[in-house]
Amino acid sequence: MPSQVIEGIVNFSNITTTDVFNGQDTGQYSMTITLDEEDASTLAASGVKIKDYQGSKQRKFKSKFNIRTIDAEGNPYTGEVPYNSKVRLKFKLGDAHPVHGVSTYLEAIKVLEEAELAAFDDDF
Repeated sequence: MPSQVIEGIVNFSNITTTDVFNGQDTGQYSMTITLDEEDASTLAASGVKIKDYQGSKQRKFKSKFNIRTIDAEGNPYTGEVPYNSKVRLKFKLGDAHPVHGVSTYLEAIKVLEEAELAAFDDDF
């Protein structure tokens, strides 16, 4: 299956260390993004399960390998991508699973707009 591209807003970025689920290392890097309705519908039509979180459509993209990440100018990007950043993901669809749907395998990330990390007030 050929690679596809999708854009979204970062919810969770685990691209420098692998995910831990219920205390167990999954051995996978991942990024969860919020999708617009059109992209969510397109993925769902391909058999990809989309989560609805507080009215937003979300999907997790995973990889067992280090993920090539670049900034908007094409330069290497290091570190986790901040929450609320706009990204473009290159991914491939996997085989259909009767329970979990079609997997989304993350191949590369382009950080289009990096979100500013919120600074805490000194009074906090």
